[in-house]
Amino acid sequence: MKNSKAPLVMMEQMVMLLVFALAAALCLQAFVKSDAISNRSQARDRAVTLVQSAAETIRYYGGDMGNALAQAAEALGGEYSQGLLWVDYGEDWTSLPSGSDSVYRLTAQGVPAETPGLWKALVQVTEGDEEEILFKIEVAWQEVDGNG
Repeated sequence: MKNSKAPLVMMEQMVMLLVFALAAALCLQAFVKSDAISNRSQARDRAVTLVQSAAETIRYYGGDMGNALAQAAEALGGEYSQGLLWVDYGEDWTSLPSGSDSVYRLTAQGVPAETPGLWKALVQVTEGDEEEILFKIEVAWQEVDGNG
């Protein structure tokens, strides 16, 4: 007499194996996604710190737009040309020389201000070739006369 339950047991084990493989794949996908979200959050946190520091540096030097951005570029280890300040960063957020393949870029440029004597600049950090903005802020300062 043949065992008629053997094919059913075999089929049952294959279904359980398939369910286990599917659950393992979903768990792996969740871990990969959470790692990507964590890396993105770390990059955004670092961008916030850099943008805030650059904005305060620009405000510190003050004066007209050209003066503020040129001196801030020197202090931040970046470049300044034609009204644009920029600093390139690698994957580990170390400053890179201009023209290097960068992962992140901090930029600052003047924006129009309606009030005379008030200067504004947009400071932001972008990522990758698509230049996706990680964080941006607008900074303003007042030009002070030498007469006090």
